[in-house]
Amino acid sequence: MIRTLLVANRAEIASRVFRTCRELGIGTVAVHSDADAELPYVAEADAAVRLPGTAPSDTYLRADLLVEAALRAGADAVHPGYGFLSESVDLARAVVAAGLTWVGPSPESIEQMGSKVRAKDLVRAAGVPVLDAPASPGQDDLPLLVKASAGGGGRGMRVVRDLDALATEVESARAEALSAFGDGTVFVEPYVERGRHVEVQVVGTDEGVLVLGTRDCSLQRRHQKVIEEAPAPGLPQATREAMHDAARRAAEAVDYRGAGTVELLYDEPADRFFFLEMNTRLQVEHPVTELVHDVDLVAMQLAVAEGRVPEPAPPARGHALEARLYAEDPLHDYQPQSGPLTCFEIPDEAGVRVDAGFRSGSEVSTHYDAMLAKVVVHAPTRELAARRLAGVLRRSRIHGVRTNRDQLVAALRDPGFLAGEVSTAFLDELALPGPVDDAAPVAAALALAERAGAARRVQRGVPVGWRNVVSGPQLTRLVHDGTDGGDDVEVAWWGGRDGPRVDGHVVVASSPTEVTLDTGGVRTTYAVSTVGDRVDVDSAHGHVALRLRPRFVDPADVVAAGSLLAPMPGTVVAVPASDGATVGAGDPVVVLEAMKMQHTIKAPTDGVVSDLAAVGSQVAAGDVLAVVSTGSTSNDPEGDPA
Repeated sequence: MIRTLLVANRAEIASRVFRTCRELGIGTVAVHSDADAELPYVAEADAAVRLPGTAPSDTYLRADLLVEAALRAGADAVHPGYGFLSESVDLARAVVAAGLTWVGPSPESIEQMGSKVRAKDLVRAAGVPVLDAPASPGQDDLPLLVKASAGGGGRGMRVVRDLDALATEVESARAEALSAFGDGTVFVEPYVERGRHVEVQVVGTDEGVLVLGTRDCSLQRRHQKVIEEAPAPGLPQATREAMHDAARRAAEAVDYRGAGTVELLYDEPADRFFFLEMNTRLQVEHPVTELVHDVDLVAMQLAVAEGRVPEPAPPARGHALEARLYAEDPLHDYQPQSGPLTCFEIPDEAGVRVDAGFRSGSEVSTHYDAMLAKVVVHAPTRELAARRLAGVLRRSRIHGVRTNRDQLVAALRDPGFLAGEVSTAFLDELALPGPVDDAAPVAAALALAERAGAARRVQRGVPVGWRNVVSGPQLTRLVHDGTDGGDDVEVAWWGGRDGPRVDGHVVVASSPTEVTLDTGGVRTTYAVSTVGDRVDVDSAHGHVALRLRPRFVDPADVVAAGSLLAPMPGTVVAVPASDGATVGAGDPVVVLEAMKMQHTIKAPTDGVVSDLAAVGSQVAAGDVLAVVSTGSTSNDPEGDPA
């Protein structure tokens, strides 16, 4: 029997495993890097062990430190979570060698399925259809997918549509995979443009393989899942049964024990599917299976690890949808975001489950994955689940960093999605929403005025915005947060003895934190939160993030024309250009690594490069990485053609 369990992971998944342990009366141990010391999961555990440092390679990717932490804390079992070393043969063997219980499949099973290349050979022999790579890729084979043999989560993956770019993309994928998983092996296979990503949950036991239905994980960006659901919609029953059989065969091929997932690529028009890989761990999206089948997959993992056979799962009931809430900016190529979460409140409602790694006040660091939480809804039908999930996301209050929340709501309400027309290309074709409410800046301006009035030390009785020349309006200049210019908003309002006034709106009530406006006979109340120059406005229309535009610009904050700024904190890992070189629009200039992903900063126009950041340098968001001057494309400062 397991007495105390160490989770060799962080944030949301650690909290998730701890929850089941508390229900089962099992003690818990957390490990944390320096960057994670204040996250909620650390306080939730019975004991916590520090892993000095912040980089994954110094902390969560150190099998020796994780085993040592378990022994020091008196744990007798280790759960790997997902990501990091969850599919590491070395960690599994080290845990077993230390006399601890490994909550996962055998090291041999992990090793056999750990290489996607080797795994395809194994399941092909077991009669499972696979997607074979071309021996020598040619023009007719395009597009191609370069894929890391180890790991997952979209890292080390590149779509290639031009054969001339194949070598470059292979090297880029290899570097990213090596950084994320410690293994730079990659392979190439055909890329199915509009395929569906369907997976089957299995639990291997001493008495055989339990199959717990299907999930659809087709809504992805950068090959990383965003919205998942169970069961997979619109599958012919014969196809669903064939997928179950294929998953069972794949698990049996490696004598699998514990929870695992067989991932399949479904070509819907042809009604055929192919094996992609087997994840020898718990999946991020496991809650949708738990809700539909009324099971606890972590409890089943623990049962298998203790040598017991879990009870078979009940038949599927209803539909479950999960949305991954990321600190990222969909309007700017999904750039990861970092910084403090000044407010993080998701409504606690019936049928809603939130697996979160952060809370209000938590710091989102640049060192790890950008997922903040998983919001999951279970309902009798798929349509009702989508409506409820969109509603709870819209009513959530998330301030401090940009997120993909609005994109999630748009996807869940899209007629194509509601009709079950999902594919891996769905989000690429989805129109991204803009600011949701034109009246939100008005509410922000009035709340800012009330806040300034409340902060007065003298003349507190003077109405907000009062001036002797009452014919002229007060002006509040704001800008929509996350835009690159052009979205400035100027709110003109008048102060007076009867309260503030704005053309086109009746100000029903106003305070530093709440403003009620009557617009065209429709009354709306806005909750306003101000931190520094950032103003967050929440209402029934959704969330709008604004920044107060300063009246005067500090000359020290002005950067040279043509400056390429770091979109986020990170490390410069490559500089394809060189000082004084001529580049064309779209040419790579600097490669930045942040949140386990590499981001290429490209030249916006033709020009000459200067002031390049050095490889290995740490940069903050807004730092100048390079300058592309467009005044001359000659390397000769005198302009002499000779």
